[in-house]
Amino acid sequence: MHITVKKLCKSFGNFQASNCVSFNIEKGKLIGLLGPSGGGKTTILRMIAGLEEPDSGEILFNGECVNDKPPQERGIGFVFQNYALFRHMNVFQNISFGLVVQKKSKKEIEKRVNELICLTGLQGLEKRYPNQLSGGQRQRVAFARALAPRPQLLLLDEPFAAIDAKVRKELRTWLKDMIEKLGVTSIFVTHDQEEAIEVADEIIIINQGQVEQMGTPMEIYKQPKTAFVARFIGESNVIENYHLLRGFEKILQYGKAIIRPEFIEIGKEDEISNIAAAQRGIVRHVVYKGNSWQIEVEVGSHLLVAYHALDKKELRVSDKVWVMIHQMHVFDDQESIIVENRLKRAASQFSIPVYI
Repeated sequence: MHITVKKLCKSFGNFQASNCVSFNIEKGKLIGLLGPSGGGKTTILRMIAGLEEPDSGEILFNGECVNDKPPQERGIGFVFQNYALFRHMNVFQNISFGLVVQKKSKKEIEKRVNELICLTGLQGLEKRYPNQLSGGQRQRVAFARALAPRPQLLLLDEPFAAIDAKVRKELRTWLKDMIEKLGVTSIFVTHDQEEAIEVADEIIIINQGQVEQMGTPMEIYKQPKTAFVARFIGESNVIENYHLLRGFEKILQYGKAIIRPEFIEIGKEDEISNIAAAQRGIVRHVVYKGNSWQIEVEVGSHLLVAYHALDKKELRVSDKVWVMIHQMHVFDDQESIIVENRLKRAASQFSIPVYI
């Protein structure tokens, strides 16, 4: 199913939950609605489902406006954050619920439910009740129940929020594989950027009821179009007076900069790829992260967080190091742009190191 949302608005009293939101979703795509809590993501999802009525704007499924269609006529499967399983029904009965409502034959119900039990890995659990299942198993039942009536669109509201971290990571991979296998258009709401980046084909960043940016996870991470997206996605050092860092100049329009840890090269002199574009710093804090060291380093008046590979020389608090910043996002209230270290190119033409 192809989804088009045009200038969708919704207010609750003085709160603008959706402010002229527009986007298109291609058939078969898995889309993440990502943003901070209270940003309007769930309201947009509920309007698409028909559970909330928009104040204005249109929702089109395959080019047809569905604003006046009730939820049961929209061909949607919905997975709620808290599973919303029927406690008095076992796994088989929960999954078959939508098919029973549609008055499908007993034979058809059994065939479809058994098919979904195999697809979701719930074999052997058909007669168990929700309170006899783990969180991950309950979520799989909720997915299977939503898929049973063969919806054209699957909507998921914070589908992994109630599950512990280890199981959540396992279910992310499982969900992505399952959606690809079924080819059903899907939209899921999350405030977890790692989850959205890992699972979604495309991400729609929602903030204060508006679309900040839509694109693939790679596009949004590497080319944020607004200051909010640059700050919200990934780990960031947000600084002023960025022109005091070696290799960068002040751009009048942009008052602040964001420097991601992976933009920073840190180490002893022989570990820096381009010493002429680097400057001195002092290690202020060191944290072991398993696959790397997280280093807090003081560079002039700035305190920056960077990563340091385990195969490099170990750094300790108070060590004097070299710090090279490859690039940064500079921004104002409206947009952000990427600025490269201007000394990298110049330094590549000379072999004489420059010291500060």
